[in-house]
Amino acid sequence: MRKRQAKKRPILPDPKFHDQLVTRFVNMMMWDGKKSIAFKIFYDAMDIIEEKKQDDEKSALEIWKEGLSNVMPHVEVRSRRVGGATFQIPSQIRPDRKISIAMKWLIGYSRKRNEKTMAAKLAGESMAAAKEEGAAVKKRLDTHKMAEANKAFSHFRF
Repeated sequence: MRKRQAKKRPILPDPKFHDQLVTRFVNMMMWDGKKSIAFKIFYDAMDIIEEKKQDDEKSALEIWKEGLSNVMPHVEVRSRRVGGATFQIPSQIRPDRKISIAMKWLIGYSRKRNEKTMAAKLAGESMAAAKEEGAAVKKRLDTHKMAEANKAFSHFRF
């Protein structure tokens, strides 16, 4: 690159839980800069999780964080052309990218669910992810399987 890499901007913690991860998630979920609406959706989803949860030891935020960590992939495949053929090459993922991918998958598969409101969709997908089920966790397992299947091409790594 010609210019130096842009420095990371600090993310302010959210007003209710005082957690930067929540703010990062809400920023990804937000559409058209409507941050207050995105926060309302997230907090409503936390309330729904609080109502539906079975065990009393964990809070709604802990269930959401557990779901997020269950969705995080450890390896991914990247396409690389070698001599006219395209290979899927497995590679490790940086920790900040792991979190970003997990958030994208959780939000994306929440939107595809067929509950009534986005808060209900997000709560449902988060609780399913915390139990190691749901579409987002399936996506992680598929990614890991693909990386395992293409392990023979790992010597072509970038």
